[in-house]
Amino acid sequence: MTDSSASSLALSAAPEEDRPLWPAMLRGWRLRCPCCGAGPLMKGYLKVHDACPVCAEDLHHQRADDGPAYLTILIVGHIIAPVMLFLYAHWDPDPLVTAAVLSVSSVALCLFLLPRLKGAFIGLQWAKRMHGFGKDERA
Repeated sequence: MTDSSASSLALSAAPEEDRPLWPAMLRGWRLRCPCCGAGPLMKGYLKVHDACPVCAEDLHHQRADDGPAYLTILIVGHIIAPVMLFLYAHWDPDPLVTAAVLSVSSVALCLFLLPRLKGAFIGLQWAKRMHGFGKDERA
């Protein structure tokens, strides 16, 4: 193997430039493109654009799957359960009223968190070059 072919092989095997993780996840949390932060990430409640309308970054690679739903359930459960325990430990509320208020609170919190956590998952995948985000097709 010649020196030039060995050096070209080493250059092709070199890792790609790191993308910032936390800014990408924060942009996703804000429902913005993880690449530019300007374009909208979602075209519906949970439907992701195929590509960013501003920077043309391909977003169809994302594979958030069930991760955001599991994390949403985990977070909502860890918020609502202590609230319920606190209510019954310090007061004697009517169970029907408590069930209604906590149910509505749980649903509202889930509806708020689910798209934001999906955006954060997409930002994580983009920053770590997972599921096809590693190829720079624009260059």
